[in-house]
Amino acid sequence: MTNFENVRTRYRPDRITTLFVGESAPHGGTFFYNQDSGLFREIRKAFRGKDRFLDNFQKNGFYLDDLVLEPVNQLSAKDRLSLCKSSIASFSKRLRTYKPEAVVILLHRIRPIVLNAIAEAGLSAKLYCTPYPGFGNQPRFHQAMTEIIPNLPVASGSQWKEHYS
Repeated sequence: MTNFENVRTRYRPDRITTLFVGESAPHGGTFFYNQDSGLFREIRKAFRGKDRFLDNFQKNGFYLDDLVLEPVNQLSAKDRLSLCKSSIASFSKRLRTYKPEAVVILLHRIRPIVLNAIAEAGLSAKLYCTPYPGFGNQPRFHQAMTEIIPNLPVASGSQWKEHYS
C-alpha cells in the first residue's frame, strides 16, 4: 500500500454514505488527505469547512477515492485513458466494499468509466458529476456543489448542518 493509501485509509468512515471519486492523486505529490492539494482546498471551500475538516468529512460518512491508485496526470491522453479503463475492475471491487448511497464524480471526463465500474459492482446509488475544480473551473464546480451538497446522504447522528451550513 502506498503512503497515499495509508493516509486515505485513516480517514475512511465505518459507513460510507457518499463517495467522492477523483481520477487519481496528482503526480506532483500533493494529495487530498494530506490537505495540500487544490482539490482539498476547493472541496473544503464548497462545504464551508473549517479546522478539522477531514474529521468532519469522515464523521458525515464522506470519503474520497480515486479511480486509479497511481498518478495519471503526467501521462499522454491516450495512456491516461487506457489506465483509467484498466482500473474499472479494481475500482468496482472497492465500490462493492464501500456500498455508498451516493457517488459524486469529480471530473466529467471519467464519468463513463466510473459508471461502468458502478454497473460492474451492481450498485444502485444517487449519482452526481462536477467539473474538476481546477484550470479555471472553480466557479462551475462550486455552482454544481451548491446544488449537490443539500442532497447528499450523511451518517446517522452526523452534525452536518452545524459543520457545513
